Amino acid sequence: MKPVEAADLKAWLKLYLVIGSANCRKDAAEVVEEAIRGGVTMVQFREKGRNALEGAAKRELAGRILAVCRKHGVPLIVNDDVDLALALDADGVHIGQEDEPAEQVRKRIGNRILGLSVHSPEEARLGAERHADYFGVGPVFPTVSKEDARPVQGTAALRNIRGMHAAMPIVGIGGITADRVHEVIQAGADGVAVISAITHTPDACHAAMELSRALTGVLSKRNPLVYNPPPHLLK
Repeated sequence: MKPVEAADLKAWLKLYLVIGSANCRKDAAEVVEEAIRGGVTMVQFREKGRNALEGAAKRELAGRILAVCRKHGVPLIVNDDVDLALALDADGVHIGQEDEPAEQVRKRIGNRILGLSVHSPEEARLGAERHADYFGVGPVFPTVSKEDARPVQGTAALRNIRGMHAAMPIVGIGGITADRVHEVIQAGADGVAVISAITHTPDACHAAMELSRALTGVLSKRNPLVYNPPPHLLK
């Protein structure tokens, strides 16, 4: 597997759905299908929290989500479960500051995508040294989707980290809705990661479409000469 190109990763990060069974009001694989049809460009399987699936049930759901992603050519990232990611042959792993160290994960996953949650310039500096492929920065706004969420960062953390890492793919996460997308992108993010903005709606396709439209508008204004939507959105 070849290392991912930063330009490709930035395009995939445009609309990044983070999802697990606990986040959904119906089958998570169905939500992923709808969300991708609406414009989601990358998916993260994050099976954590109260009543989270374990063992065979967790792997079965992850496998069905992977099948949906493969059908549409959308990368699937697994949150904090390297063994599962390798067993599925997923596209990468996302880890937090309290998870397995980034350098160890990199050794295990090879050239697969490695995402890292960062909350400060120092965490970002260390993450870059440890060969993370992208940063997830947040929570930008208040969120109820993660029980273990850090204090709200606002857009200041995004601006500071972008100022130090001009070329690093960065996604903002936490409380982001379609009407706040412009704040996140203008602060330096390449895209947004969302949970409840899609999973808690009655129509995941429509919710994703609204977010995608908002993102396309602000991204094209920021860099109109180089922004190209991912191929599956042009079909």
